[in-house]
Amino acid sequence: MHEKELETTIKHLAVPGKGILAADESPKTAGKRLASINTESTAETRRQYRQMVLAAKDMEKYISGVILHEETLNQKTNDGVFFPKHLELKGIVPGIKVDEGLAHFNNTDEECTNGLETLPLRLKEHKKHGCKFAKWRAVYKISSSTPTKEIIKRNSEDLAKYAKACQEEGIVPMVEPEVLIDGEHSIDDSERVTHDVLKELFSALKKEKVNLKYTILKSSMVISGKQAKDRAGVEEVAKRTLKVLKATVPSDIPSINFLSGGQTPQEATAHLDAMHKLDKNLPWYVSFSYARALQEPALKAWQGKDENMHKAQSAFVHRAKLNSLATQGKYSSSME
Repeated sequence: MHEKELETTIKHLAVPGKGILAADESPKTAGKRLASINTESTAETRRQYRQMVLAAKDMEKYISGVILHEETLNQKTNDGVFFPKHLELKGIVPGIKVDEGLAHFNNTDEECTNGLETLPLRLKEHKKHGCKFAKWRAVYKISSSTPTKEIIKRNSEDLAKYAKACQEEGIVPMVEPEVLIDGEHSIDDSERVTHDVLKELFSALKKEKVNLKYTILKSSMVISGKQAKDRAGVEEVAKRTLKVLKATVPSDIPSINFLSGGQTPQEATAHLDAMHKLDKNLPWYVSFSYARALQEPALKAWQGKDENMHKAQSAFVHRAKLNSLATQGKYSSSME
């Protein structure tokens, strides 16, 4: 195994006060983001969207790594520098989303993730572009009949195989088992499912002999469904999330970077902050790997117009700074 290489990447990703930006939206998802500001989605407007975020002045103060989409690997900044190289020059670690989306599992509505067959070859190519870490996402929907034990086992096994393949290539794997926020489920349901998902994941990682010291967990928080009648408050979410993590996540994991998963930017920051206020001696570094919760304010400020670029970039960096403060338990809603 490329231990020295993996160790160096972890050292540069798990930096106190910093988090990871998920800028890995597919062209389809990026198109939805652009549609929200009445901007047509083309390769060039998506490049401009990436430029807005990735070229923001001082983002490196709060962002240690960026997960990119394959399309972005081959795009350049306004100055003609490939985005992965641009990030590297800013001292930010370039990463890559390597799963190939979701597919129905056993003719049901549950979903597994595509991409294992071609993964080793693609990892070699991505490494040539300078990518030092990767991300693979599995999803679980909470309902009266889901998730089933079968899908939890299948997704966990696939995440473990992916993680092993990454480490064999000298790439740090980020494993993302996302328990979806969509639905009417209670925080009790969320706690139970998140516990089962994480327990099975770490069992699979152990079986596959994945080195946890060089693995990042991108977890969802224990949170009520978006359509739930009595949604749990910030403190409760923080308390339940830490309870599950302490029961399931080995201390070997160097960093847990939460996904925002449909939370508002303010919610995602407040929940992260509350965890650090509750416990200042966590066995892992606990931070963020948000997408929309980091980029949404910038997108709204930009509106697809060049003259708004500076304002948009300032909004993005401000949001990143608030999340940096949250990783230290120093955030307050009055800072918004």
